[in-house]
Amino acid sequence: MDTSLAKGIIWIGMITSIYSLNSQSQIGIFDSNQDIGNVKLQGSSIFDPESGYYTLKGAGVNMWGPEDQFQYLWKAIQGDFIVRAQVEFIGLGVDAHRKVGWTVRNSFHTGAAMVNATVHGGDGLTSLQYRARDNEETIDVKSTDNAPDVIQLERRGNLFIMSTAKFGKEFTSVQTKLDLKNEVYVGLSLCSHNPDVVETAIFKNVRIIKPVPESYVQYEDYIGSRLEIMDVTSGDKKVLLSSAHSIQAPNWTPDGKTLVYNSNGFLFKYELATGKTSMLNSGFATNNNNDHVLSSDGKQIAISHHNDDDNGDSSIYYLPIDGSDNPVKVTGQGLGASYLHGWSPDNKKMVFTGKRNGKYDIFELDVKTGKEKQFTDTPNLDDGSEYSPGGKYIYFNSDRTGTMQVWRMKSNGKDQTQLTFDEHNDWFPHVSPDGKQILMISFPKEVASDDHPFYKHCLLRIMPVDSGTPKIISYIYGGQGTINVPSWSPDSKKVAFVTNSD
Repeated sequence: MDTSLAKGIIWIGMITSIYSLNSQSQIGIFDSNQDIGNVKLQGSSIFDPESGYYTLKGAGVNMWGPEDQFQYLWKAIQGDFIVRAQVEFIGLGVDAHRKVGWTVRNSFHTGAAMVNATVHGGDGLTSLQYRARDNEETIDVKSTDNAPDVIQLERRGNLFIMSTAKFGKEFTSVQTKLDLKNEVYVGLSLCSHNPDVVETAIFKNVRIIKPVPESYVQYEDYIGSRLEIMDVTSGDKKVLLSSAHSIQAPNWTPDGKTLVYNSNGFLFKYELATGKTSMLNSGFATNNNNDHVLSSDGKQIAISHHNDDDNGDSSIYYLPIDGSDNPVKVTGQGLGASYLHGWSPDNKKMVFTGKRNGKYDIFELDVKTGKEKQFTDTPNLDDGSEYSPGGKYIYFNSDRTGTMQVWRMKSNGKDQTQLTFDEHNDWFPHVSPDGKQILMISFPKEVASDDHPFYKHCLLRIMPVDSGTPKIISYIYGGQGTINVPSWSPDSKKVAFVTNSD
């Protein structure tokens, strides 16, 4: 046999073995797991695809000083990232300094340069720990947060930001600068702080996110999307669909069987029972934005399509939920951009954001006649209008008091009342079908009040329908297209939304 050929066969065999090993050892979204350092008791990492939970068992003397010992569930990542998880120790534990969190390392060497977003299981000490160079001592930046269960770690070049919270509360953040390799190992970590003890922790809602680069241009550059659903009580989330394209604004059909979303100007259906995706035929309307709403009986869907006959402005149409070649136009010709948001329970009226007389206000639209009636008239932006389930009220968002807040008015446009009053910019209030709660997306105060851009750190929050303090139910990377349309499940127990990752 030719020697070079023999070497080639051996090399191919090695590659095949490596790929086979990677395929077999992959655990959920991670590449593999292992113990770091010379641990006395072996650890493990298990993924449950049904719940999406990761269970880690780990021992180890410590994650400190010039070397570490712990169980590590990792993935190789290049460049910037955001990682987030909700974590819970199982049992009371043996040592107060048992540690859990996210770990980023240059290598698997026990003394590798690294940074950890770490929570201690005993006293709740929370700190950003780092080792600048191999085999050096560990340094920490302590957080004022104590015993959080949501841990997020973000990399922006050489800047590492740890953000933590008790689920439902605002993040507390600390940061440090550290020169790690462009490609690093990123993963979940667990250390018992006792070589003779194996501790256990469960991680849920684990997400690895690749954010947009600094060169990103809004509405020109897009990254991938995840279609998700969430139980609003437990906060448990499930990714239904991941796409390299920008998908946006899922509606939940009244029968609870289907989600409708838009992508690249088209509408799509996602069947929850089978995971099957199909295009919804909207005929000539092939430039649809993310403002689409189903009728109360689920038989029709109204859309906002950028119509060439209206100078490319968004116009409102409706069509059967099974599709049509000829959607029916509702808005008049040449009146200005019209962005649909709500359809009345009796299916006779719609409410939308319209650009009329050089500014955006909320209008009522008679579906049969196309007649418009103006409901708001302020110098500021009013948007996101939606009827309450009984049709008594219209909920909307407005920045007329300086920041974008949730408002309510009667269905005739009277008695406009502000409902939220904090520093967040709250958009797209959606009332649950049982009429008890409002879901909203909250942008950080750094975002302009009249803007709801893509690819920001946002919050999904709920509050009682009559007012009250909004409660965080999800920390997300998203924004535009996340919940632009009504997205509650018919039983008011779940919501559908979109998050983003490259």
